[in-house]
Amino acid sequence: MRTVLVTGAAGFIGSHLCEALLRRGDRVRGLDNFLTGRVDNVAHLGNGFELIEGSLLDADALRRACDGVDVIFHEAALPSVPRSVQDPGTSHTNNIDGTFALLEAARAVGVRRVVYAASSSAYGNQPGFPRVETMRPQPLSPYAVQKLAGELYLQSYAAVFPLETVSLRYFNIFGPRQAADSPYSGVMAKWIGQLLHGEQPTIFGDGEQGRDFTYIDNVVHANLLAADVPAERVSGRVFNIACGERHTLNEIFGVIARLLGTNLTAQHGPERSGDVRDSLADISAASEAFGYAPRVGFEEGLRRTVEWYQHTGAIR
Repeated sequence: MRTVLVTGAAGFIGSHLCEALLRRGDRVRGLDNFLTGRVDNVAHLGNGFELIEGSLLDADALRRACDGVDVIFHEAALPSVPRSVQDPGTSHTNNIDGTFALLEAARAVGVRRVVYAASSSAYGNQPGFPRVETMRPQPLSPYAVQKLAGELYLQSYAAVFPLETVSLRYFNIFGPRQAADSPYSGVMAKWIGQLLHGEQPTIFGDGEQGRDFTYIDNVVHANLLAADVPAERVSGRVFNIACGERHTLNEIFGVIARLLGTNLTAQHGPERSGDVRDSLADISAASEAFGYAPRVGFEEGLRRTVEWYQHTGAIR
C-alpha cells in the first residue's frame, strides 16, 4: 500500500480523485486551504484518508503533506479565467508560487512523481483544430499563463532533478460536486442550478462557442493511468485529456433544459474578456502513452450530472 498526496483535495476534481485512489487501496493524504474547496466534499471519505488543512505557501503544512509520499496529484489552484482577469496578483501567487513550492518540497523528500492539472487554456485562440500538444502555446488570460508556467516548471524539474512529472491538459470538465453557486464555476453547474431555481441563465456571447466537455470520471481515470505508466513514456511530457468532441454552449443548454423538463430560455450577454472561443482536443498522445480513452460519453455524463443536482440540491 502506498501513500499519495492530492493537493486541492476538497475541490471538485480533487475529491473525486481521492475517492478513486481510496477505492484502489492507496493511503490518501489531502492538502487544502478551503479557499475554494468544501469540507463536505471529503467528509465521507473515512479510513485511509488524512486531511491537512493548509496552503501550498505554508512551508510547514506542505512539508508534512509531502513526507513519505510516492505520488503527488497536484489539483490545487485558484481556477477560472474571469477570476484571474479581475485579480491577477492573487491568482499568480497561488498558481505559480504554489506550484513551485510544491515541486521544491517534493524533491526535498524524494517523491517519485508529480501529476499536474494543466489547462487547455494554454492553446489560446490560435487557428487549427483539433488541438495537438506540439502546437505553440498562445495563452490569453493570466490564468492560462499561470497554468502554462506550471507545465514548464514540471518539464524543467523532470529534466534536471530525479523527479518524474506528467502534465495533463484538462479541457472543460463537468460533473457532480462542481460548485453551482460560484461566479467562477463550470458553466454546466451554474446553468443547472439556475434552472432548478427557476432563474434565467446567461450565455456570454452568441452561444456558438465550442468546447470539448469532459466528464469527471474520464479525468480521474487519466490521472490514475498517468501515475503508474513507466517514466520513459511520460516524464516531462504534456498530454491532452478530453473526449475529442466539440459541443456548442447553445447545444448544451438545450440538452440541460430538456433533461430538466423546463421551458426556460437563456439570455445572451457580452463575451467575457480572456475566454477562448473554441476548443477541441486530439487525445491520441495520451492514448498511445498510457492507454487513455474516455469511459463516459458526453450525454451520459450530462445525464448523471443533472440527476446528481436534482437529488442533492444545486446550490451548496
